[in-house]
Amino acid sequence: MAIKDITLGQYYPGDSVVHKLDPRTKLIGTILFLVSLFVVKNFTGFLFCGICLAILVKISGVPFKYMARGLKAVMFLIVFTAIINLFMTPGDPIWRFGILKIAREGIYRACFMAIRLVMLIFGSSLLTLTTKPVALTDGMERLLSPLSKIGLPSHELAMMMTIALRFIPTLLDETDKIMKAQTARGADFESGNLLQRAKGLIPLLVPLFVSAFRIAADLAMAMEARCYRGGDGRTRMNGMAFHNCDRIAAVILVLYFAAVIAIGKLPVF
Repeated sequence: MAIKDITLGQYYPGDSVVHKLDPRTKLIGTILFLVSLFVVKNFTGFLFCGICLAILVKISGVPFKYMARGLKAVMFLIVFTAIINLFMTPGDPIWRFGILKIAREGIYRACFMAIRLVMLIFGSSLLTLTTKPVALTDGMERLLSPLSKIGLPSHELAMMMTIALRFIPTLLDETDKIMKAQTARGADFESGNLLQRAKGLIPLLVPLFVSAFRIAADLAMAMEARCYRGGDGRTRMNGMAFHNCDRIAAVILVLYFAAVIAIGKLPVF
């Protein structure tokens, strides 16, 4: 798995309808899509969600292969989750070896969880791939603004979440540079058993932490030099407003979620 294969947090330039949607619409839509994946209780519902997601990816203009690259970074998590569900789900066993057993219910559960994780990653990645970091920050702040009435700093919360997403590619690029530098000095990150590989990561983690703190300090100094003092009294060059495409998207989201709830009541398949 190469560092460049991680797509979460990156922005893919485009001029599609999805790119032009208000960030608040995309945030609400993403949240509803993620919730719908947990509402679904059968493969028929996953098929419906998958078709809707595929149509949205096609409209966005983001290449499917580009999005699929992001699965390489979490493939271990997907496989591990599937294996745990495969062997730990109780039911009538169809295969047994010692204490290990596989039931029909385990196969169903493993496939169900794997598909859910894949669609969660695709849905989350589509948000960051089609939304600029600045627009994402503004959208989060506007959605969290009601929380400011009870004393929660909505602007600071939105800023922290956006910075965390924005600097994922930066830290991954820094990790790639450090790995190449340490490999040129004789470090080995791939051979040996699990314990040896874990020890081999020490020459990578130490400079990575130092670099992360340096980047954070540089960002803080840059924000102070520009007289950043939080969200009080701040203005925006480009204001946000809902347009006709956002209203149409809102209607589609309501119909989509209603369809997911209806499909969720169908017999499990």
